[in-house]
Amino acid sequence: QVQLVESGGGLVQAGGSLRLSCVASQRIFNINNAMGWYRQAPGKQRDLVARIFGGGSTDYADSVKGRFTISRDNAKSTMYLQMNSLKPEDTAVYYCRTQSFGLTYWGQGTQVTVSS
Repeated sequence: QVQLVESGGGLVQAGGSLRLSCVASQRIFNINNAMGWYRQAPGKQRDLVARIFGGGSTDYADSVKGRFTISRDNAKSTMYLQMNSLKPEDTAVYYCRTQSFGLTYWGQGTQVTVSS
């Protein structure tokens, strides 16, 4: 059973924007739990991009501060990542992540490709 489903990836030119969505199943969604976006480029490790905590506070990787905005809609069990001023180095597979009852859940990933 798929617990987290990402969407919104695609091909965009440098300077463009994309909005990623991550829908969590009701079985694992908890408004008190943090949710996060991670990304993995070919040949590199998976790194944190941004996360949002139950109270709504956020933090970001230095490389995306001022360009990306993370948000969540608890009524829809959905987390978003608005990505502006995209750069070729933002090219990666983007994954959403959350934890529930001590277990970690990952989505299947969505590809973001930024052309120069």
